[in-house]
Parts: sequence; C-alpha cells; structure tokens
Amino acid sequence: MPEGEGVPAWSGERPDMPVGEGIPAWSRERPEAAGPERTRFRPATARDAATVAALHADSWRRNYRGAYTDAFLDGDVLAERLAFWTERLREQASDRFTIVAEEAGSLVGFATSILDEDPTWGALLDNLHIAHTHQRQGIGTRLMALTAEAILEQRPSSGLSLWVLEQNARAQRFYEARGGRCVARDHVHLSGGDPTRLCGEVPKLRYAWPDPATLLITR
Repeated sequence: MPEGEGVPAWSGERPDMPVGEGIPAWSRERPEAAGPERTRFRPATARDAATVAALHADSWRRNYRGAYTDAFLDGDVLAERLAFWTERLREQASDRFTIVAEEAGSLVGFATSILDEDPTWGALLDNLHIAHTHQRQGIGTRLMALTAEAILEQRPSSGLSLWVLEQNARAQRFYEARGGRCVARDHVHLSGGDPTRLCGEVPKLRYAWPDPATLLITR
C-alpha cells in the first residue's frame, strides 16, 4: 500500500450498490501527487504478479548484495519471486494486503502487509519496494501512510513493524525519519527457502510504530 473519484470494477462493488459502500476506504482507487507525474495507488490483483515480481527482483539485486549470494541474485531470483507473487496474489487472504503504485501505467512501487503477525508489535509491513528510478519522490512515504490507514481501519489497536537488513543503513534512516524505532535484532530465516542463497548469517533489525497513526501525518 486511486484514479478518479469513483470505485473501480475490480473493487467488487455491485452495480446496485451506492458508491463506496461495502469496501474499505483504503482500497478505493485514487490519484495522488506523490511523484513528478500523477501516481495511482490501488490494491494489487493476481494480474500484477509478474510486474511486482520484476520490481522485487530488481530491488533485491540492487540492495541485497552481501546478504544473498551473487549466484542467486544473478540467477533465478526473478523466477523465484514470480512463483512467490503468483501464489501470494492468487490467494487473496483476508489477513494480508498489497498496495501498488503506478505511473503512466507502469508499476513503480508496492507495499505488502500482514495483519496480526506479532502479538507484541501487531501488523507486519512485509515488503516495501520502490523502483530505483522513482525513489526520493515521496512514493514510499505515501505507501507507508496508506498501509497505516488500512491497518487502523481493520485493526484500530494494532501496531506496525517491519524487518530491514542491518546492512541497509539508507532504509533505516528512511524509517527513523518517519518515526520508526529499532526494537529488536535477529537473523534472516528463509521459510521454505534454500538457505544456501544467503551469505551465512544475515542480521536484520525490527523497526516499529506502536501507533501507526504517526505515519498518517507524513502523507
């Protein structure tokens, strides 16, 4: 976590339903001035799997050197991400959601969250990736604000947290500038994945927002 004021067909609205009724506010498609062109934010669908996977793989190749092996990043990372996102976006699970950002019909960012992921910290922002050509344009900030809005709508008392690689100092500065604080340290665990893809033990840090509403003021 857009274009026009109405509710688009993909939102599931019935023809006889008043506009906006029966769907969460965060999921209504809206244009936002996040970048130099009009940026469109909307919920992801199964049709987005290939473009989300491509952006995700490119982001890993640019930012995860030293955490994942070069053999994986230069090899089958795209195929692995495509399989992952094809399954995830096909599931449409009620406890998770993905918001995508588009400009001129091209995907430029996405954010995925899982509700109730941790008993202490609440929802997990599992992925936040912005195309390298569109960074520092406010898209990541807006995706985090929309994520917080969605979480507060569905779980009003929930907190929000995320994991970031310890080596990714630039991302840590981004989260700290938006009120996040480091609350834990752990190592990357590949659930169901191949551990040989990692460069040994890869440390990661948990950043948390006990009240996600603090992210709304940065929209």
